Amino acid sequence: MPEGLTTQPVPIAGSGSQLRPQPAYVEAPLRAFAIATVFWGIAGFLVGVVIALQLAYPALNLGLEFTSFGRLRPLHTSAVIFAFGGNALFLTSLYVVQRTCRARLLGGDDAAWFLFWGYQFFIVVAATGYLLGITQGKEYAEPEWYADLWLTGVWVAYLVVFGGTILRREEPHIYVANWFFLAFIITVAVLHIGNNVAIPTSFGSAKSYGAASGVQDAMIQWWYGHNAVGFFLTAGFLGMMYYFVPKQAERPVYSYRLSIIHFWALTFLYIWAGPHHLHHTALPDWAQVLGMVFSVMLWMPSWGGMINGLMTLSGAWDKLRTDVGLRFSVAALGFYGMATFEGPVMSIRAVNSLSHYTDWTIGHVHSGALGWNGFITFGVLYWLVPRLWGRTKLYSERLASWHFWIATLGILLYITSMWVSGIMQGLMWRAYDHLGFLQYAFVETVAAMHPYYVIRALGGVLFLTGALLMAYNLWRTVRAPVVEEAPVALPAGSTLPAAA
Repeated sequence: MPEGLTTQPVPIAGSGSQLRPQPAYVEAPLRAFAIATVFWGIAGFLVGVVIALQLAYPALNLGLEFTSFGRLRPLHTSAVIFAFGGNALFLTSLYVVQRTCRARLLGGDDAAWFLFWGYQFFIVVAATGYLLGITQGKEYAEPEWYADLWLTGVWVAYLVVFGGTILRREEPHIYVANWFFLAFIITVAVLHIGNNVAIPTSFGSAKSYGAASGVQDAMIQWWYGHNAVGFFLTAGFLGMMYYFVPKQAERPVYSYRLSIIHFWALTFLYIWAGPHHLHHTALPDWAQVLGMVFSVMLWMPSWGGMINGLMTLSGAWDKLRTDVGLRFSVAALGFYGMATFEGPVMSIRAVNSLSHYTDWTIGHVHSGALGWNGFITFGVLYWLVPRLWGRTKLYSERLASWHFWIATLGILLYITSMWVSGIMQGLMWRAYDHLGFLQYAFVETVAAMHPYYVIRALGGVLFLTGALLMAYNLWRTVRAPVVEEAPVALPAGSTLPAAA
């Protein structure tokens, strides 16, 4: 029998049962990805709380360059997106592709362990670069060329492992979640290479200069930035939704046809929407309008996906009372719907003239990041971790429920405070007195925003507290002893049914 396969009795009508090879799925590296997801999530949330407090109380910058807001802000952004979110995507994509293809990962445990350690190495190298001030200095403060080069190698290996597993599948159909994961992997590779083309200043130097400059560089950055949101934070996490929500609800996807339309419409439209970040700049007017039009059109497929996910619960809404993981996933779909409606509205030039460069954008981003990406990941972890470690249930459903309500309150405090602060900020910036002079100095807008910055920090503390409760709950779940099922007493002369 080939290595990595086990025999499982599979019932066949009219013939009792028959032995058929079943893949022994790769799981040990996935358990490591689950641990890394929780660890980096807490680290990223903690840094987020610190910089939120620094904005409210500048003295907390401590006068040190390594702990200043300018160094910690990109560290926080990359930690929550690429460390927390990236590990969650590795975990779920490698788990889902094996089950839906009924095939062991290409390369087995060795390839999966390379992906795990290679990606963790990139995270550490990038994080130290942020703290030392070694970045390309772009909008997203991308790490320098050496970290980018290493990540490219790891990402190509990821594509080979994932795509190779699909090619060796035993199932003829490619499940829709794998389409979303594959689009995420391929598009992020193209974005990463296109945005990070750089030439070192000298042999052996950590510093480099980009291949583009001026408005061309700005366009490339927002082609990268918005599509990183579109494919890393949207398509990849939709792959999670299309597998784990049906699993949690124990229902098939509401409409498989709608899921395919959702995929192709989202994939085509998202790639054009980046210019809406550059309204009222030197970018040509036609490009700004193009970005705005495609952003508004994105509202339709986005809500189609949200409705598809929510309608999957038809006949299973009662599970929300007992399954906290499903509650997280359904709330995530609600936040996804809200963020994907607010985004197109903010892309309209008249609205953008008020919202751009204000805290309204920060509130919008975090409604998606915390509510959609964070909650769908929490829901998946609560469902997946017990199964990866062979446990039958969570240590405490009550703790998970506390996590849900504490984190929800934290998100609501965060985004509402930023909505109020941002709209007030935009209105103060455009206010003129009767002589035509600006009515408020910039420092007056900063002072007016202080109470909302405090509220935002409180919301971040609550969200971090919920994540700590989850980490403790999952740790106790993993540490719980495996309970062996007692043998069932059968009447004399009876036989066990064939295994499914």
